[in-house]
Amino acid sequence: MVLTVAAQISQTDSTKNLNEVVIKGYYNAVPLLRSVSAVSLVDSNLIRNQQNNSPVSIFNTVPGVRMEERSPGSYRLSLRGSLLRSPFGIRNIKIYIDDFPLTDAGGNTYLNLLDVASLGSIEIYKGPEASIFGANTGGAILINSPDNQNKIEASISGGSYGLFHQTANIQRSFKNYSFSVTQGYQKSDGYRQNSATDRKYFQTTQQWNYNPSGFLKAFIFYSDLAYKTPGGLTSVQLAQDPKLARPATPTIPGAITQQAAIYNKTIFAGLSNTYQIDKNFRHVIALFTSYTDFKNPFITNYEKRNESTLGLRTFLEFSQSNENFKWNVQGGLESSGTRTQVKNFNNNAGNPSAMLAYDDLKANQDFAFLRLNFDISSKLLVEMASSINFFNYQYESFFPVVIAAQERKFTAQLMPKIALSYLLNPEISVRASVSKGYSPPTLAEIRSSDNNINNSLQAEKGWNYEFGLRYKTKNNRFYANGNIFQYELKDAIVRRLNANDTEYFINAGGTRQKGIETEAALWLIQNQNGFLNGLQLRSSYTYSHYRFENFISGSVNYSGNKLTGVPENVLVSSIEFLFKKEFYLFWQHNYTSTIPLNDANTVYAKRYNLIEAKAGLRNLKIGKAKLEIFSGINNLLNENYSLGNDLNAANNRYFNPAAGRNYYAGISAKL
Repeated sequence: MVLTVAAQISQTDSTKNLNEVVIKGYYNAVPLLRSVSAVSLVDSNLIRNQQNNSPVSIFNTVPGVRMEERSPGSYRLSLRGSLLRSPFGIRNIKIYIDDFPLTDAGGNTYLNLLDVASLGSIEIYKGPEASIFGANTGGAILINSPDNQNKIEASISGGSYGLFHQTANIQRSFKNYSFSVTQGYQKSDGYRQNSATDRKYFQTTQQWNYNPSGFLKAFIFYSDLAYKTPGGLTSVQLAQDPKLARPATPTIPGAITQQAAIYNKTIFAGLSNTYQIDKNFRHVIALFTSYTDFKNPFITNYEKRNESTLGLRTFLEFSQSNENFKWNVQGGLESSGTRTQVKNFNNNAGNPSAMLAYDDLKANQDFAFLRLNFDISSKLLVEMASSINFFNYQYESFFPVVIAAQERKFTAQLMPKIALSYLLNPEISVRASVSKGYSPPTLAEIRSSDNNINNSLQAEKGWNYEFGLRYKTKNNRFYANGNIFQYELKDAIVRRLNANDTEYFINAGGTRQKGIETEAALWLIQNQNGFLNGLQLRSSYTYSHYRFENFISGSVNYSGNKLTGVPENVLVSSIEFLFKKEFYLFWQHNYTSTIPLNDANTVYAKRYNLIEAKAGLRNLKIGKAKLEIFSGINNLLNENYSLGNDLNAANNRYFNPAAGRNYYAGISAKL
């Protein structure tokens, strides 16, 4: 649990005071106790307690956040929302790595490209944050790279179903220059048929402090990801054998025959400059680009995509303060363009054959933002922010019908946010906010797998109203946070399937999303010198009362139904024991209630209880090296469940069974 926001990350031992961990936030140092946003942080201590080959358990510890993995490597992520828009991938959320947007101008984010070893900490801003992060209705995520320290480290681990994961990292800091290089390799045979994964990852960060007022930073990663996709099963097939890949039908071949898979090779690069002009003015500018070679042999076709993105983000900050009044203003812009060349072919047992379609699309997403922050007597913090958002796309078709280049422009949208927090006393703060979210359709929704350009899709948008309460003790041994909110979303984008399993998207009227989120952390024992040096309890709870409004599909009215894909109750609890001689034991329990799998609410995924445990020995010294030896178990109760279901699935193929009880072990070394 993190209690302070600032410009840099500071590594801490898990037994140190909570407020020693800091995050970047909005480039403003402010204690989380006083933050006006519904922000949660997953720090390095939380990350290292989880298995290091997948971020799913890491994200799911945060209330209001749901991450799914339909098959190994295939991630979906929602912040206070549904996954109706996301058959795979991540949409309506803006994600940044350090100073650079990972989300492209077409609205897509390849989070699965990253190795967990590249994650230093994760800041999660829930609810619309379009004021300074651009188009989103779910929220924003900032991923911070690991701290630059003088160290060399490597790890190797293995586990059930052929899991193998290896990482290496070197970091060096000199007087005016620092660098880090991270490498990772991961493979797995998978629990189900046709679910193997293979990823090669390389990342480097270089920073040059060219004078006392400014520094230049370069960030590059390359990822070569391949994972097979087994496909959804019906309830009958699930009962027959949960390890099955999607079998063939009389008219459509199965996943194994078609060698259904995703192949993604991406290089991403960014260059940023931060300069403190004087004591009041600071300027930040970041350039970023990426290129993706994407191939997807699917059941019904073979898709090839080449995607390239180029963009810029910059802002100027002015700040001033006296004894009882501090204020700052940030004004800036972000502009990016993504070009997608997409070709579809018949899939002949994993090989492309006759061409079905060939289109060229380009999305342009631009926004300018202004944010004012007032701090009165170190008690009342007020944020007023807004952005004006522009979105358009061009498309041109070459096959099967030639369509000359055309353009569609969306009306510019003003996205305001007004928020405040008040410190009742040094231990308690209250906060409230009103903000507007906006998310235009992504290129993958405009041109989905039915190979048609859908020009009827409208942007989804809505207002969020929120109230929150935070509490921490003076000695920082106990922290609690609670949020209550109501989000009125209009023109919600949802997925539909044709009889041949190709997809298209429609606007589904609206949704009313009411929710409660709570989280708490308590050190029962902290920094003791005995058999038990530390004992910490954590818990988070999410209640989601999400309902469709004014949603009529054909002759069916779904208004009042539960929002598809959203469990009403999620409770995640953990306990961490820190024994003498650096031995540790970590247990975590995740309860997730039933999940409606179609808009009619006639099919539900059953509730489940997941228990995982990890134990190990840290800082075992051998010469100059410090070793960590660890082992763990996932799904201790051997639950039968899906970690990601196919929503509104054609022919009732809803279920993607997750692995039963499985094990892992590994060792890491640090110099």
